[in-house]
Amino acid sequence: MRPQRVVDLLALVALVLLGLSAYLTWVSVNPGTGRVDEVFNGYSITKAPVALALAALVAVIVTKLAGTALRRLLGALVVVLGAIAVAVALLVRPDGPELSRIRPVLSAVLADQVIETGGPAPWFALGGGLALVAAGLLTVLTAHRWRTATQRYERDPAASGADQGADQWKAIDAGEDPTL
Repeated sequence: MRPQRVVDLLALVALVLLGLSAYLTWVSVNPGTGRVDEVFNGYSITKAPVALALAALVAVIVTKLAGTALRRLLGALVVVLGAIAVAVALLVRPDGPELSRIRPVLSAVLADQVIETGGPAPWFALGGGLALVAAGLLTVLTAHRWRTATQRYERDPAASGADQGADQWKAIDAGEDPTL
């Protein structure tokens, strides 16, 4: 499989995982004494994974149009975005006062016994961040082998003959179809 396709696949995986981390449970809080658990999804805790995923997706799309040097620069940017997503997944663990700021209902409960339980969202954010780091590294290492955007649509002058342009005009003038 070509490196471009692998980078596309890794970027898609990262987008899905980071997007899922926004909607899955990041942390749930059991206030005790028979109260209903408060569930916080990833987007209510931090908006960073979604923003990082969208920024990385734009960078990967732009690499399709860029030259080798800009491609490497964008790959390094994707590595940094992935590293930030990994850091967010590992370090963002809200405490009681922060959760009560997000959901004021908890502010009266925090003096009681509060039990916090982590959800699966940070793991999805971690996986998405690692996929971005891999995509960025692969881009940096293989940028010189990628096809440029216009190569796909250009004709090979050696295959078509050097003087074929003039011959085509002569054929059109003679009433022939030079495309056949």
